[in-house]
Amino acid sequence: MKFGFILPNNWGIADPVAVANVGVEAEEFGLESVWVNHHIVNAGYIADRLGNRPYHDALTVLTWVASQTSTIKLGTSVLVMPYLHPMATAKALATLDLMSGGRVIPGLGVGSLPEENEILGVIYDGRGSFGDEFIDVMQALWTEEAASYEGEHFQFADVIASPKPAQAVMPVWVGGSGAPARRRAAAYGTGWHPMCSVDGLAHRMPAMVEALESQGRERTSLTVAPRVDVTDLPDIAAVEAWRKAGADQLVVGVSSPDLADHRSGLAHVATLAQATAN
Repeated sequence: MKFGFILPNNWGIADPVAVANVGVEAEEFGLESVWVNHHIVNAGYIADRLGNRPYHDALTVLTWVASQTSTIKLGTSVLVMPYLHPMATAKALATLDLMSGGRVIPGLGVGSLPEENEILGVIYDGRGSFGDEFIDVMQALWTEEAASYEGEHFQFADVIASPKPAQAVMPVWVGGSGAPARRRAAAYGTGWHPMCSVDGLAHRMPAMVEALESQGRERTSLTVAPRVDVTDLPDIAAVEAWRKAGADQLVVGVSSPDLADHRSGLAHVATLAQATAN
């Protein structure tokens, strides 16, 4: 089993450098990947949790981690597409991929916090089709010399976007547990990144396989990597249960405003990673 660790940029910890340095420790422990969270403003349940404490910017923190590391993969869990523009996001991710030597995993989702969408003045109803087009646009900009697109939300012709990513194929992971997310992962993703229980994953896997088959894809073409709280991984037996449920990798987070808890959780995950690698 491969493991990723989620940085606490979303827990109101004052020092963003200290948050990012957890990613440096994750590389030292030999973990597969490190991940950042994404919201723009403190609204809804984010405001309930943080008040006016900081939720640090996802790609800024990830860029700092990239500059301090050399091998660990760099993921977003997940960028909320309706808050962003695909052209600006494609450029930011391509630049980071170049600077990091091809280590970026764009995790993408459509979000579920209407209060934030209202504040930002962006789409909520219809965000599914927006997300599909968002991914299409980024893939066109990443791979075509002069990209063109005609959709409901985006239309352009012969647009030159440079730089291109270091990776020939950007490994897009689609967040979300429901049927629309499974369909989007089957259509666009190299990875599926749900948030669910181990039983929930086992229940959803047949439908995920069916969605892949509808796209002419094999199960092995998709990395299944649930987002898991560290409390759901007390021991090796728990890791094995996730594997049997269908997980290829586990992306683990800690629910705490205390940086020490995250560092302790990281050490625990590293122990699990070492044990399952033997």
